[in-house]
Amino acid sequence: MIKAPDASKGLIRQSNEALILFAAERVFARAGLKGATMAAIAQGSGLPKANLHYYFGSKEDLYRAVLARILNDWLLPTHGITVDAEPRAALEQYIRAKMALSAQRPDGSKVFANELLHGAPVVRTLLATDLRELVEGKAAVVQGWINAGRMAPVDALHLFFTIWAATQTYADFDVQVCAVLGRKSLSTADHARATEHVVSLILRGCGL
Repeated sequence: MIKAPDASKGLIRQSNEALILFAAERVFARAGLKGATMAAIAQGSGLPKANLHYYFGSKEDLYRAVLARILNDWLLPTHGITVDAEPRAALEQYIRAKMALSAQRPDGSKVFANELLHGAPVVRTLLATDLRELVEGKAAVVQGWINAGRMAPVDALHLFFTIWAATQTYADFDVQVCAVLGRKSLSTADHARATEHVVSLILRGCGL
């Protein structure tokens, strides 16, 4: 079956944008916004530099798109944290998803961490609006579980900060972790060990 031209063009655009965004994550993670160049990102994506400007306009626009995608991918796993969910299963799924992202997308985590370390000039408004609203909503769910005696009393908001810190450290500070473990890089086994530790530690702290 021959696809309609518009549908084909849409798929090509999605594929090209994905290539550009993944390449941009790598370049921004290593060079920062100021040091990154569209030429380096184009080379990493395997696409002409003109394509980057066609899809994203400028380096700053591409940087904002990278940050937005990272935050969106981090927040998707929170959808399982609902009033009717089983607390242990929901929190475990969220922690494992965050650990997987740290293993699979360390550059994205580093880009976001660097943005925050510089005062969040690009995402500050997003953090104070969309992110705040979502986390407050999920914290309210956790508080409901606590009130119903379904898990131990914890600070529901700070639980999310703890999860972020525990999971993202394996991406943001992998050099430190590797140095202490005597590794050149973290292996699949290292990530699996870390995941089981973080899951167990946080769930026990929640009485689950």
